[in-house]
Amino acid sequence: MTLAPAPLLTTGAQHSAQTFRMMIRDLARGSEGVTEGGDLKVSPLPVPAGAVRIGDGSAVIRGRASPWQGHYTAYNIGAQDLTISPTGGTPRTDLIVLRVQDPEYEGNRNPATDPIVFFDVISNVPPTTVSPPAGYTAIALARVSLPESTGTVTAGMITDLRRIANPRRERTLSTAFPSSLDQLTYSDGKWHTWPASARWSLTIPPWAVNLKVVTTVAGLRMSRANVYASMQQVMGMVRGQDTVIDDDQGSGVRRSTVVLADSIYIPAALRGTTQTLYLGTFMSKAETGDLSVDGATSIVMDAEFTEGIG
Repeated sequence: MTLAPAPLLTTGAQHSAQTFRMMIRDLARGSEGVTEGGDLKVSPLPVPAGAVRIGDGSAVIRGRASPWQGHYTAYNIGAQDLTISPTGGTPRTDLIVLRVQDPEYEGNRNPATDPIVFFDVISNVPPTTVSPPAGYTAIALARVSLPESTGTVTAGMITDLRRIANPRRERTLSTAFPSSLDQLTYSDGKWHTWPASARWSLTIPPWAVNLKVVTTVAGLRMSRANVYASMQQVMGMVRGQDTVIDDDQGSGVRRSTVVLADSIYIPAALRGTTQTLYLGTFMSKAETGDLSVDGATSIVMDAEFTEGIG
């Protein structure tokens, strides 16, 4: 067969399992992994013992037996415990995976009586393993590194290997234009919330784990003397890195462009809340020049929230 003769959901047509798997492949854009950042997380038992606990969630798994096998979906509702064998006189690393064995392509499981998708332990893998062995229709969830003579799995032994199939992104582009002269004339060795117009309200998606934010101040005005200052982006209680303004052009009025860029981890307490993003400016005592913005200044803030493993 070359071209599939009937598109999915054509009235009166019969559709193979492969047709549905190919639809999943298309909708997943060829990617695989867990659906959301908290899905299928591997944790120790509440009272650590010889097993791990896999949480709620769903995932997409790419078939490895054939280039056109397509993708599978799987979901877990409620916690499921998975036994980890104890070690003897040597340490051991195990890989925990979500695996599919479709008898159309491999194995002899019966879909009427046997689980076709299941959590599995691949024992004694190299300690840096991050993915299932070649040919496995599976996705890695975690790596468990057990010391010698150990039968209890603790949190420090578990390395999270989950990846999100298609991470969500949300981008906000905002601008500000000072309507009048706004000066920062203090050479006092302190931080100031400035410029006043560089202030935006950001609603953080509940799934966001990281924020990439770039603020550009074009037409920043300097005058009176040399300027040595620092700027940083601030969101809530999270402060970005310093960007230095080091100008040695004397007393004349001049302008420059300053670009601030940060990748900020968003603590769980801030997710799903609204926070103010603003600029902080530090005026060093080393120089006595002034900073200002005015009607000839443009301020652009570009923020992108991204989903991650939580």
